Amino acid sequence: MTPHTDIVETGWVARMPRTWQPYLILARMDRPIGTWLLFLPGVWGILLACPEGHEAVRLTILFALGSLVMRASGCVVNDLWDRDIDRLVTRTAGRPLASGTLRVRHALVFLAALLASGLAVLLQLNTLARWLGVTSLLLVGLYPLAKRVTWWPQLVMGFTFGFGAPMGYAAVAGKLDLAWVLIYLSAIVWDLGFDTIYAHQDREDDALIGVKSTARLFGESTQYFLAACYLATILLLAAAGWVAGLTLWFYVMLPMPAVLLARQVWQLDIQDPVLCLRLFRANRDVGLAVALALMIGQP
Repeated sequence: MTPHTDIVETGWVARMPRTWQPYLILARMDRPIGTWLLFLPGVWGILLACPEGHEAVRLTILFALGSLVMRASGCVVNDLWDRDIDRLVTRTAGRPLASGTLRVRHALVFLAALLASGLAVLLQLNTLARWLGVTSLLLVGLYPLAKRVTWWPQLVMGFTFGFGAPMGYAAVAGKLDLAWVLIYLSAIVWDLGFDTIYAHQDREDDALIGVKSTARLFGESTQYFLAACYLATILLLAAAGWVAGLTLWFYVMLPMPAVLLARQVWQLDIQDPVLCLRLFRANRDVGLAVALALMIGQP
């Protein structure tokens, strides 16, 4: 595979003061796709619970802000755990902690500021959503360790990034029920699929340093695994919509994200890291298509 990095050194980040740039890169502000993929399951959960219009707007704004700061927090935690490993991987060697641009104490102060901002957002939600938000911090802290002990760190990532879906549902409905379970499961298997694509960028380096992943586990069989993940995503979304009482229009629109997911399976080439990154990023459009289906299917 051709060595590459996903750090974006141009664009708006490059125009910021030089002292800010390492923090922005540490928080992945140069790569907003992660914020989108954390935010969109939250929108799914909000829309599945069929809120009133003004409440839907309020919660969507809060979840957008929360996703921005919590994704940044997760990246800081990840890079603190992985700074020694990151130095050995071509794609991640330029990260601020791995390269020495920032020191650990700088990252810890930055993390504290991000968590304080996240708490301010969390306090705007109902009691159940607040407790779920606190619980999610455990997943944020454990995810970077998963690759050291299991072949399924992408599944742990699914539980972590997909947590917005049950939080969004709880923020509207104020309860845990079958629809809550189904929307969370759909987000988990969706994340499991696209993060396996992402992990193929590092497959060769991971093998050399002993890091585990579903990309290494499934290897040349990844297309079949990806197809199973994405099929499960659509079926679970359909079941969640049925339990929540969405209209027929939801099912009329659901083939749109299904086609987008099928195209990823068809196009996947695990030997092409640039393509893997492009397919991973394509999941923003998938998430938006699901959100559109949920919106149009409101009773």
